[in-house]
Amino acid sequence: MISTVTLNPSIDYLIEVDQFKVGAVNRTAQEKMFPGGKGINVSIVLKNLGVDNKALGFVAGFTGHEIDRLVEEHGVKSDFIELEEGLSRINVKLKSDEETEINGNGPAILDSHLKALYSQIDTLQSGDILVLAGSIPSTVPSDIYKRIMADFKERDIHVVVDATKDLLMNVLECGPFLIKPNHHELGELFGVTITTQDEVVEYAKKLQEKGARNVLVSMAGDGAVLVSETGEVLKHTGLKGEVKNSVGAGDSMVAGFIAGYIQHGSYEEAFKMGIATGSASAFSYNLATKEEVEALLKCL
Repeated sequence: MISTVTLNPSIDYLIEVDQFKVGAVNRTAQEKMFPGGKGINVSIVLKNLGVDNKALGFVAGFTGHEIDRLVEEHGVKSDFIELEEGLSRINVKLKSDEETEINGNGPAILDSHLKALYSQIDTLQSGDILVLAGSIPSTVPSDIYKRIMADFKERDIHVVVDATKDLLMNVLECGPFLIKPNHHELGELFGVTITTQDEVVEYAKKLQEKGARNVLVSMAGDGAVLVSETGEVLKHTGLKGEVKNSVGAGDSMVAGFIAGYIQHGSYEEAFKMGIATGSASAFSYNLATKEEVEALLKCL
């Protein structure tokens, strides 16, 4: 079983306005609503690729009910913990001459809620995959991902972490199966600017020295790099296409990698699947579909 954890999911409300004017009444040209959160994106793309999984996390209020409904509308099984107070956040993404985002804070998560999540995760069996993805709300411990992973040291659970800064660095000693920073985030971890694939390899290996097993680094239009636990260094300069929406492309790469690894047991095939899936989402206004991914795989 694959489970994803999104600690602070959202409703992403995408609005397009022609020539937005501050202080005036503006009419929308187009509106869309999506369930938001990196773990949820991974779940949806996995399901699109035919891989069953379960979405975990916290929801609250009427917005939480809508997140749950939207996730299940995509065919993803969910087992969100419903909080007694507060509202799941709404993130507003305004597209006009410039792009503007307004992100909500989300509800307070108490120790009792975290214990309920730990109980869910504790049911994972040997060989299962757990995806910990995205930023965390201010009401949970800053090392929450590390705390979750601490119980897995003696269990054969493949943990995938897609996070940034200390949230990522804290988990390395627990030996995550896969981490996926982009090249900007990788540079931030070491206080450097990374522009080439050779530099990505250099610093990805430093993360392996700290405990990561496999390091997958996305580089937007410049491709991706995988440094695997078997010593393989795989590089790709990226697929060519019109980028329509970069939101969710990194999450889609994670989902594609997992799907490819499950299907083939090969890091090379997982890497290809990750590239194709991330690109398929970037080249579409929605998250990647199986048909889009299969079409791009023929280009690799």
